[in-house]
Amino acid sequence: MERVEECVSFLVGKAAQRISRRAKELLAPHDVTPPQYAVLKVLFDGDGLSAREIGDRLAIDGATITGIVDRLEKAGLVERRDHPVDRRVHRLVLTGRARNLAGPLDVAMDQLNEEARALLGESAGVVYEGLKALSGR
Repeated sequence: MERVEECVSFLVGKAAQRISRRAKELLAPHDVTPPQYAVLKVLFDGDGLSAREIGDRLAIDGATITGIVDRLEKAGLVERRDHPVDRRVHRLVLTGRARNLAGPLDVAMDQLNEEARALLGESAGVVYEGLKALSGR
């Protein structure tokens, strides 16, 4: 490698910055951040999970997931409810406000994916598979 701009770390980092910036722009009208969207999306797929279950699925550490959930709760998008058996665990439940955002948030992220696929052109499928491999998914 002759130039740092040819390094996979540099390229992936710059691409991540660009995608993250655009995701923030698309989600901003809904007052949701990309990490908050990820947690909400998991709950849209199956309400009532614990923060740990969500963190495990998204590969987010405990302190980070707690902060995200705290902000979602403060925004009135999730509620913590006691687990029926284990009082040390709380289940996260979507509020009506969050359920109403499901469609608009998905539309925003679908737009992000469409924009990325358009930039990538015919190589989009290969790039997505490569990103999955690099991320360990």
